[in-house]
Amino acid sequence: MQQRIGFIGMGLMGVPMSLRLLAAGYSVRVWNRNPGKTAAARQAGARVADSVAQLVKDSDVIMLCVTDTAAVEALVFADDGIAAHARAGQILIDFSSIEPAATRRMAERLQSACGMHWIDAPVSGGVAGAEQGTLAVMAGGDKELIDSVRPILASLSQRVTHMGPVGAGQVTKICNQMLVSCNVLVMAEVMALAEKAGVDAAQIPAALKGGFADSVPLQLTGSRMAGRDFDPVKWHVKTLLKDLDMANDLARIMKSAIPMAGLGAELMRLHASQGNAEKDPCTLVTMYTEKQG
Repeated sequence: MQQRIGFIGMGLMGVPMSLRLLAAGYSVRVWNRNPGKTAAARQAGARVADSVAQLVKDSDVIMLCVTDTAAVEALVFADDGIAAHARAGQILIDFSSIEPAATRRMAERLQSACGMHWIDAPVSGGVAGAEQGTLAVMAGGDKELIDSVRPILASLSQRVTHMGPVGAGQVTKICNQMLVSCNVLVMAEVMALAEKAGVDAAQIPAALKGGFADSVPLQLTGSRMAGRDFDPVKWHVKTLLKDLDMANDLARIMKSAIPMAGLGAELMRLHASQGNAEKDPCTLVTMYTEKQG
């Protein structure tokens, strides 16, 4: 029998991911702290749970895609949260990007409390990847357990890579975000410099496509920077800042120097502090081209 899926978190990524699961024929129940955000999934055929307890009761696999470590911990271990209603053999798949150490700690606590299994499976590919089912999934957890949910993950992703035990997926996502964040930060400098030098910056993504300087962020974000095309928001400055801060925390624990990501965090923090935390990272170009208030 096909596993029943419960999906918590109807944000920029959660909505298109739940729609992909529905399109693949899965029975999907959704829940969100703000019920209004479940409308798209409901219209596509998802059942909206009245509570986390109901969602857990009616699901075999629980998926989370929420903002940060605190949000995951609250959902799992609140008095009426997932752990209070879970049963042995259920699987929790966390797509959120959160702290590796906290992930390991929560996985052990959940297993001890009710016998529920934990897979940390952060993703890369953005909203476009979620919509197209081409996300890259970096998974931490028991290999056989991860293999058992590959058919489900196949409807969301182009690739699922087992990175090691629980927490390894989160470490890999931190590495991913270090590369993405530093890329988009220098991209903002490039676009501003090109404009000031009299070059049509909008042509840079096309000119560099296929070369060593090319990247998915350049193709998705470069032209938007050049055209000051800041809406709709595809991802958030605050998300990259959170991930860079986690990178610096992990580096401090591991005694590993990451000077580029350290500087990147402070540049991202500066931009966020100027009223841009909820905006798209393509707004980073304004740090170098528009006068600040």
